[in-house]
Amino acid sequence: MTQNLGKADRLLVTQKLVLHDDNPNMKADELSETLQFEFPKTFRSDIVSENIQRIRIVSDRIVFTVIDGKISDEPENSYDHYKDLILFRSREVLQERLSNLGVDVKVTSLGRFQGKPVYVLGAQYPDETSPQVWLDKKTFLPFRWIMTSNATQNLEVLYLDWKKLKQIWYPMRIEFFSNGNLLREIHVQDIKVNPSFRADLFDIQQLKSLYPQDAPAETKNGGKEELDEVQKTIDEFKNIYK
Repeated sequence: MTQNLGKADRLLVTQKLVLHDDNPNMKADELSETLQFEFPKTFRSDIVSENIQRIRIVSDRIVFTVIDGKISDEPENSYDHYKDLILFRSREVLQERLSNLGVDVKVTSLGRFQGKPVYVLGAQYPDETSPQVWLDKKTFLPFRWIMTSNATQNLEVLYLDWKKLKQIWYPMRIEFFSNGNLLREIHVQDIKVNPSFRADLFDIQQLKSLYPQDAPAETKNGGKEELDEVQKTIDEFKNIYK
C-alpha cells in the first residue's frame, strides 16, 4: 500500500474543512487548513480562522499542539488519524501505527464494495465489527477506514477522488461518518509536490520557546469518564472550533 501511494519528499496541501452540526437545519462551519508533509513520518497542520488558531506537529511518536498562542496538551483524536495512511510511507511504521489503533494487520481477506473487489486489512469480510482498512484491489489505494465500531458509535473515513500529481497519489475528498451520519468533510484545494519548507517548520523545541504552556483543562460534565471515544471527540471538536 505504501509503495502504491508514490514517492515524494514533501507535500504542501491546502484544503477546506467542513464541520457538520448534529442539527440538519444548522449551517455547516468551514475552516481553511494547510498541511505540510515531510515523509516518511513528519507532519504539520495549521488552522487559522476568526475563532481559532491551531498548530499541530506530528513527528514520529511526538504530538505537539499550539492553540490560540498557547501550548496545549490536547492529544490526537480519532479524526486526526485519517492522515496516517497518507503520511507514514514506511511499511513497518504504518503497520505499527495501525496495530496501535486496533487494526490486526495479520488478518486480510478479499471482499466487495459497491460491486468492486477489494482487500480488507484487519478483518474477515464481511465482518465490520473491528477496526479495518479497505484497499482498492486494482490500485491498492486505501479508500475506507473503519476506525471504531460498536453497537452505539462508530467512525468511518472514506478517501475519495484519488488524483495523481507527478509521482504521487492523493485523495482530493475525505469524508467522516458516524452511525451513517456525515460529520466532517475535507475538500483539497491545492497540492504542491516537493516544495521548499523553512528549516524550523517542524522544530518543536523552537516552538516551545515561543509559546507559553496553557493551563491544564478542567474536567467537564462532573468528570464523566465513560463517554464513548467518538462522541467525546465530537464534543471536544465543537468546543474548540465553534
